[in-house]
Amino acid sequence: MPRKRVAILISGRGSNMSALIDAARAPNFPAEIVVVISNRPDAAGLARASEAGIATKVIDHKPFGKDRAAFEAVLKSELAAQRVDLICLAGFMRLFTREFVEAWDGRMLNIHPSLLPSFPGLDPHGQAIRAGVKLTGATVHFVIPEMDSGPIIAQQAVPVEDDDTSDTLAARVLAAEHQLYPQALKLVAEDRVRIVDGCTRVS
Repeated sequence: MPRKRVAILISGRGSNMSALIDAARAPNFPAEIVVVISNRPDAAGLARASEAGIATKVIDHKPFGKDRAAFEAVLKSELAAQRVDLICLAGFMRLFTREFVEAWDGRMLNIHPSLLPSFPGLDPHGQAIRAGVKLTGATVHFVIPEMDSGPIIAQQAVPVEDDDTSDTLAARVLAAEHQLYPQALKLVAEDRVRIVDGCTRVS
C-alpha cells in the first residue's frame, strides 16, 4: 500500500508536528509528511520542518482579513499541488469554513489536550484542575465544523496530581500527545478507522 501523503498545519512551535515527523521517519510508517503549512511567517515550527527536509509553505492569513474562503482557496491549491491525502492540525489557530471541513471529512485530524468531550476550548488544563478531576489527557479526533468535536480516533489518559498547576499538567499531557498523535495517524493511514453513526470503529 502506498504511504499516505500528509500535510501538517501549524501556527507556532509545532511540537506535535515534530512528533509526527519523527514517527514518519520509520520505514514502515504508513504515512509521509510532504509539507508543513503555517498561517504565520514567524512560526518556529517552520525551521524545524525545513531542518527535517520537509517542504514548507507560509500562507499568511492577515492579507485576507476576515475572508476565510479566500484564505482557504490558496490553501486548497497548495494541498492539491502536494497531492495531500490527509491533514493533521498541530496547533493551527485558524477556524475553517464549513465547506472546507466537509471537503476533508474523515481526512483531517486534530489533537486536543483533554479527554473530549470534557474541557473543550481554551485552558483545558485549568478547567481540569478547577473541576477537580483525577484524570485528564489528550484526544485525537476527526475535524467537523463544530470546534473540538468530531469522531474520536484515540485518547490517552494522564493523572491529575493534587499539586498540579496548569503548567505542570500541560507538560505531562504534552508528552502524552507526542505519543498519541503518531499512533492515531498510523491507524488512519492504514485505513483501519471507520466512522459509524458519528463514532469511530478501529479494525
